[in-house]
Amino acid sequence: MGLEEDPELLVKGWLFREVRGSWIKQRCYWFVLSQDTLDYYSSSERGARRLGTLVLTNLCSVIWPDKQTFKETGYWSITVYGRKHCYRLYTKHFNEAVHWACAVQKVIDTKAPVETPTQLLIRDIEENKFNPEVVDNIYQHNPILKHTQSPLYAPLLPFPYGNHSGKGYATVREEAVKLFNCLQQLECARDPVPLIQGVLQTCLDLRPLRDEVYCQLVKQTSCTPQPHTAAHLRYWQLLTCMSCTFLPGPAVLKYLRFHLKSQFPDSEMDNYASFIGEALEKTRCRGCVPSWEEIQVLMGRQEMLCTVHYPGPGSCQLHISSHTTANEVVRRMLEKLGLKESKNTFSLFEQNAHWERAVGGNTIIADILTSLSAKEPDSDSQWRLCFKLYCFLDADAISVDSIEYLFLFEQCHEMVVRGQLPACEEDLQTLAALRLQSVIGDFSTHSPCPPLDELFPGHMVEARLLMPPCRFPGGLLGGALWNHTATAAHKQKVEQDLRLRSRLKEEAAAIMSTIVECWKGLAGYSRRDSMAAYLTIARQWSGFGCTLYESSTGSFSQKLWLGVAATCVSLYRQGEAEALESFPYGQICSYGVSDSNTFKITAGDRDLLFETTKVGEQKLIAGGIVCTHDTSLGPKDSNPAVPDVSPCLSQYVSRRV
Repeated sequence: MGLEEDPELLVKGWLFREVRGSWIKQRCYWFVLSQDTLDYYSSSERGARRLGTLVLTNLCSVIWPDKQTFKETGYWSITVYGRKHCYRLYTKHFNEAVHWACAVQKVIDTKAPVETPTQLLIRDIEENKFNPEVVDNIYQHNPILKHTQSPLYAPLLPFPYGNHSGKGYATVREEAVKLFNCLQQLECARDPVPLIQGVLQTCLDLRPLRDEVYCQLVKQTSCTPQPHTAAHLRYWQLLTCMSCTFLPGPAVLKYLRFHLKSQFPDSEMDNYASFIGEALEKTRCRGCVPSWEEIQVLMGRQEMLCTVHYPGPGSCQLHISSHTTANEVVRRMLEKLGLKESKNTFSLFEQNAHWERAVGGNTIIADILTSLSAKEPDSDSQWRLCFKLYCFLDADAISVDSIEYLFLFEQCHEMVVRGQLPACEEDLQTLAALRLQSVIGDFSTHSPCPPLDELFPGHMVEARLLMPPCRFPGGLLGGALWNHTATAAHKQKVEQDLRLRSRLKEEAAAIMSTIVECWKGLAGYSRRDSMAAYLTIARQWSGFGCTLYESSTGSFSQKLWLGVAATCVSLYRQGEAEALESFPYGQICSYGVSDSNTFKITAGDRDLLFETTKVGEQKLIAGGIVCTHDTSLGPKDSNPAVPDVSPCLSQYVSRRV
């Protein structure tokens, strides 16, 4: 029949269909699309035999034609996924393939949402939650809501057919069934933690499965034959980990809360239910799967122990939950160290010997600990959580007897070693000697001396080496004239590198010798005197106390420092003491993030764009200005925490030390 003879028919035509998944078995059939089905026939004649039907619902999906398939086969393909069947269709004409794909998708879009039996029953339970008899009757007559030892053959919630999620996963529907199998394995697993981590990782990667797992766990903890056994409590332990990692959707959340309130009072299940209920009030979606240690703690409904280091050899141990944020830890550290009255701001940092990363205020500490535990366990680059000064708002008012003075001294020394304090070589050697006197005391031949890179900026050693022209016998050009082989050239380069390293060692030894001689002259200096003398030299720089960020701007080709201080924002050439330009906060009209690595400041009629060298560092600059600028306008909080300038600050920003 023609389309004009039957208005129910939307599209018809000849298409190739791949039979049994093999290109060799490709055959041509007459396809007809109606308002409800996609049918195919043996021919286009009236009364031809119908060979197959695919019923179209809103869960069906269409894969559109792609160039890769056309390059490989010479045909444009579309794939239609249904509940029982999958049609892979081919045509030589691109427009025809697009026409069919659009028509099928249009039919799918007109269909009403499909609701599974579980969804309908959840709605019934919600409507009758104040009528226990009706709810009991619903559970009694619907095994889909109750614990089972049998496998699950279809998800409890509706998912699109054939929706491949990537990342090495099968379709969402298939993964949902696999997850239920994993849940059942918990009952007999010797170590449940790997299974729990696997389920959580899948839910992190495939967001639609979170509600499904919650429904499966409610099912497996309902009407259980032996509810008090250790095997059954494994479901509650996974439910606890889920509640501290992901929030379910509104409908499933109501269903879950009703389930939690229906447990036997004073039972172990009721204890888990209370813990889960409290966790759901605080949980935000986590950035990573809980670590092995965190899962162990959650299974026992306990808190984790977190070690927070601070400048110097000190550290504090704090009890944290899966919901504790960096701001909360900062406040507790301020209380522990007696810094609540400080006018300066503090923050947490991920730190190792060579790098540090500022932690946004709303970042969950458990995620930080998980990421730190996953890093390479190299002793030379061991990561730790460190509590440090973030912005100096009043460096001059710090008492020499306070721990904050130690913070100031240690962080000033960090700036010196990084090369962020512009000073002559003589001053830097004096600072290194004062550092030795403050840490070790008077010179002694038996005193262990730290390596030079912990006392003196490394780039200064290289600068001394490059000041005179480096002339090596048989230089690179001379070698190239008589040595034409790659082996000889490589050998010559190795020899040059060895000579360069030898000279670096000689220069380092000479600098260290000068520092030690200066150290000997400081005999009798107390630790406080050494620290005071150190900071006196450092304060000679006008930018002392500002937080420096590497950046560049269109006006200068070389790298610059953007310094955020208590009263202004300044621009420095790296290594130079005088600021190129300063902008008091009163002159700054606006500031903010322009794009992924650009920061913009508007001062008067000037727009200044700064490109930061580290991805996302512009958010830290904005955060520093928020702390300093807001505080300069008036006291709002005696200990302002580091703000989250952007919701995406959970992706922690790294800055090279």
